[in-house]
Parts: sequence; structure tokens; C-alpha cells
Amino acid sequence: NLLHARRYPSLTLNLLLTPIMLLLLFVYIFGEAMSAGIGGGGPDRSAYIAYIVPGLLLMTIGSTVVGTAVSVSNDMSEGIIARFRTMAIHRPSVLVGHVAGSVLQSIASVVLVGAVAVAIGFRSTNATALEWLAAFGLLALCALAFTWIAVGMGLISPNAEAASNNAMPMILLPLLSSAFTPVDSMPGWFQPIAEYQPFTPAIETLRGLLLGTEIGHNGWLAIAWCLGLAALGYSWSTSTFNRDPQ
Repeated sequence: NLLHARRYPSLTLNLLLTPIMLLLLFVYIFGEAMSAGIGGGGPDRSAYIAYIVPGLLLMTIGSTVVGTAVSVSNDMSEGIIARFRTMAIHRPSVLVGHVAGSVLQSIASVVLVGAVAVAIGFRSTNATALEWLAAFGLLALCALAFTWIAVGMGLISPNAEAASNNAMPMILLPLLSSAFTPVDSMPGWFQPIAEYQPFTPAIETLRGLLLGTEIGHNGWLAIAWCLGLAALGYSWSTSTFNRDPQ
């Protein structure tokens, strides 16, 4: 899988460009106006850079796992899986390989987007080494959870196009979270949609670790969401994969 990603990087690059373009768009086009609205003071892009980077790091993971769903769907339709079924190997090992490769790609993508953010002005606020380690661990846990869900989506998709469409919530949900604007600034009817989903508590936890804001119960919620989604995705994926083809 990693060799495929290196030899055919177009899908990974296309998915990676989405969070980078959103970062540049919101910072340089909307940055001053959004900073004034969030900070309550004068326009200053640095305030909004700090606000949106945690959300965009999570969106980067969501974008990367879309490629995983497509890759799994391709493998299921190209015959390689039929060959693996005849071999004396542990069946879920094929899926574990997909997940391991995707998590590594997600972390590499997060590092790249983070480097772009630092280059345009993002700075952490007095975060300790332990807080940086916790932030990295949370990102890796999110990547693991979302990847298992994406694998399940790829397994039930009849082709790559359907897999890409099925995995689109991984990109859309961060847009409906607190990634770009505080939840309490949204219309009352929309706030539950933004609040009761996996991305918002993870984003708020990252903000707390990197920027020193209040984490509250978001840390435990983020971990619970990740562990629940990982368990659900693993169970769903393995049961679907182990089902004999019709």
C-alpha cells in the first residue's frame, strides 16, 4: 500500500491539497475578519491561524482516509483479495496492512500540513513536551479510528467512485464542527449537530493541549469517540471481509 502511494501519489496529493487550500483561504482571505470576530479585538490573522489549525489537522486525517476507502474498494474488485483468500494467512491481516499504511500516511500528512501552518504563522502557546506528546497521540488515535471506518466503507462499496462518495462524511463533518467557528456562535438549531459528533471534542482537546484553552470534558469524549469508532470499524470491517463472496 505504501509503495502504491509512492508510485501513484495523485490521489493522496489531491486529498492533501484540500486542507492546505482551506488553511490558506481562511487565513489570507477571511483571516482578519474572522480574527476580529473571534478575538473581540482588532484584526490579527495570527489569532485565527491559531484557532483553525487544530481543526484542519483533523480534517487532514479525514481527507487521507478517503484514499483508504478507495484503495480497499480497488483491492476487493481487482482479484488480489481472491488470491489472498486461498493463502494460509490470517484473514484480517490484509485489512490491518491497509490500516497501518493509512495511519502512517495520515501522520505524514498531518506533519506536512502542520509545517505549512507554522510557515504562515502558527505558534503553540506554552505547550509542554507532555502536551505535545498527548496531542500527537490523540491525532494517531483519531487516524486509527477513522481509518477502520473508512476500510468498512471501502469493503461495502462496489467500485472506487462509490467508496469515495461513501467516505465523504470524513471531510464534511469537520466543516460542520468547531473547526472554523465556535459552536456557541452558530444558530441554536445547528449547535447540536456541531457539538455531538466526533470531530468537535477532538478539535477542542487539541486546542487545549496546544493553545492552553479549557479542555473540560472534551478530552474524555474525544477518547471515547475514537475507541468506539475503532471498535465499530474493526468489527464491521472484519465481519464484512470474512464473509464468503457470493
